[in-house]
Amino acid sequence: MLCAVLSIISYRLRLLTLSGSIASFVVGVVIGLFGSINWLVLLIAFALVGFLVTRFRLELKVRQGLQEGRKGERTYKNVLANSLVPALVAIGAWALGEQNSMAAGIVYLTSISVAASDTIASELGVLSNRTRLITTFKPVPPGTNGGVSAYGTFWALLGAAFASLLGWVILFPGEGASIELLIPVVFGFVGCNVDSLIGATLERRGMVSKLGTNIISMAVGALAALVVLLL
Repeated sequence: MLCAVLSIISYRLRLLTLSGSIASFVVGVVIGLFGSINWLVLLIAFALVGFLVTRFRLELKVRQGLQEGRKGERTYKNVLANSLVPALVAIGAWALGEQNSMAAGIVYLTSISVAASDTIASELGVLSNRTRLITTFKPVPPGTNGGVSAYGTFWALLGAAFASLLGWVILFPGEGASIELLIPVVFGFVGCNVDSLIGATLERRGMVSKLGTNIISMAVGALAALVVLLL
C-alpha cells in the first residue's frame, strides 16, 4: 500500500511518468518483501533527494536541454537504472538468508550510495561551465557523457557521504558509527567515477546505454563493498 500510494503521488506530481510509477511500485515491493521495511525507507529517501536535485534550477536545465524528460520527470528506465541493483541485492540477501545481516545492509547501502552520488553530481554538476572529459581532461559541454568538473566532483563526494550517513541511521538504528561506514562512502564515490569512465568510453561509442552505465557502476560499487567485507 505504501508503494502504491507513493507511486500514484509521484505520477500526479509529474515526478514520474506512468511507466516510471509502475516500475517504482514493482521495485519498491520487491525491496520491501525481500529486504526489509528499512531498506524500502532508504530507497524512498533516496528517491526524494533525487527529485529535489532534479527540480533544482530546472528552468535553466530546460533552457540548456540538460533536463530529464520534458520537465524533469523520470521514466521506467531512470527508475531501473537507480534501483535494479538494490533490488537484486535484496533478492540475493533473501536467498542466502542474510537480509537482516549488517553485511547485506552495507552492500545494499553502497549501491544506493553510488546512485545518490551519481544523481546529485549529475543534476548539480551540469550547472558548471568548467566541464572536462574524465579520460582526457579536454573541455566539453556540460551534460557530456563522461564529463566531470570540480563542482560536480564535490557534490559526488558529498552525495556519497550524505547517503551513507542517512542510510546508516535508517538501516542500523542504535548502532554507533564504525569503520564500516567508510565502505559505502568510499565505494559510493568510486562508483560515481566508474559511471563517468564508462560514459566517456563505452557509452560514447554506443556500446552501452545510459541505463547500462548506471547499472554497471552500481554493481561495481556493491561488489567492491562485498569483497572488502569478505576480506
